[in-house]
Amino acid sequence: MAKVSPLEIYNCLPGINCKKCGVESCMAFASQLIERDKTYEDCEPLMKDEKFAEKRKKLIELITPPVKEIILGTGERACSIGGEEVMYRHELTFFNQSALFIDISDDIPFDEITEKMTRISNFKIERVGQELTLDGIVIRDKSGDPAKFGEAVVTVIENSDMPVMICSYNLENLEMGAEIAAGKRALLFAATIDNWEDVAEIAVKHECPVVASAPGDIEALGNLVQNLNSKGIEDIVLDIGTFPIGDKYGATLENMAMIRRLAIENNNKLFGYPVLNLPMVAWMNNEDDVKAAIDETILASTLLLRFSDIMVLHSLEMFSLLPLLTLRQNIYTDPRMPIKVDAGVYAIGKPDENSPVLLTTNFALTYYTVASDIESTKKDCYLLVVNTEGLAVEPAMAGTRLTGSLIKETIEESNLGEKVKHRKIIIPGMAARISGEIEDLTGWEVMVGPIDSSRIGAFLDEKWKVK
Repeated sequence: MAKVSPLEIYNCLPGINCKKCGVESCMAFASQLIERDKTYEDCEPLMKDEKFAEKRKKLIELITPPVKEIILGTGERACSIGGEEVMYRHELTFFNQSALFIDISDDIPFDEITEKMTRISNFKIERVGQELTLDGIVIRDKSGDPAKFGEAVVTVIENSDMPVMICSYNLENLEMGAEIAAGKRALLFAATIDNWEDVAEIAVKHECPVVASAPGDIEALGNLVQNLNSKGIEDIVLDIGTFPIGDKYGATLENMAMIRRLAIENNNKLFGYPVLNLPMVAWMNNEDDVKAAIDETILASTLLLRFSDIMVLHSLEMFSLLPLLTLRQNIYTDPRMPIKVDAGVYAIGKPDENSPVLLTTNFALTYYTVASDIESTKKDCYLLVVNTEGLAVEPAMAGTRLTGSLIKETIEESNLGEKVKHRKIIIPGMAARISGEIEDLTGWEVMVGPIDSSRIGAFLDEKWKVK
């Protein structure tokens, strides 16, 4: 899909520069639409004045991504899936990370349902300054008992603000779950070739997005989507099946790639929807819980690399979730905007006027690694962070983003000289070649530290002395 230009979007806007959208001009608004900093709904004249109805229609067609963006849930924890415009991240960026849902079956005791729901809701890991969390809960009709299933749905809906997926092949139970979750934009699983008319009726009645499921059969999946569209349903999630082993596993990955190519490269509207996978199938016929959790993570990781937009997992073990969350964080990092922290002076521990001053760049991974290594030494230090536009030390040195003049500017702006009585600064070993430049420009004594921040503790023990 060719990238839309600001001028193309501008031609679909009122062009009156009313500033009601919060920006100075319609052209600026067009640029923000491309970056998704604004939505077309932010243009008040476009939405309210019927003389712009035709322009509004053209604009929506122009900016709607080939993979439809669907919102699951409501409120602060609602999550968006799909909305992608490219096959590969380097072509632009990925906008919505793959959502990770954890299943809760209705055949376990009530206390276990409550306990697992709480663990899912509160699960959180901090990595390089970002909080990694889970995205939703799947309520699975395993018992077949309407009373048990209804109780499980009520428990989750009333006690969690996370998005939910109602999973049942029993139409009565599915409708009961949709009714309990009314207004929550619960995802219904699943419409199939056999039951799509009944599921469509439930989805329309309760205004729910719905999963279209045709495992292993792309042609049947396309027909199913067409049938759902004919009933006025546009919020659809595709399920082409998840097979964990053998030839069908390879076919699963091929089908995932094929669906995304059909949507983005061929502009096939029938496949322009987010795709669901069920890595939890790794638990089927697997009696070893540890092995099942590992197999689930491996399967989920491969599906994540094959454009999966939402996945259902079973394990809540840290050893299985941490690798997957880390991979997801790396895949869905915006390549146009390096992850960085603010420049300035950071106190590690409780430093005083005699404490060491160390220097690093504002690339987030570098900063958090260095800060963590300093904390592990149990020594109180100041960490001076220089704005290298999100580059680590080595590329910042190669690209002249880390210079003596920039370091001097950072020292002055942060009032570092007022925090310590000495004039010593420890720079990374990779920045050794600018040590003389720093001394000449700042008047501070430069100590060349280790190349690897894990050796900071030993370096301070041996070298740091304040007279």
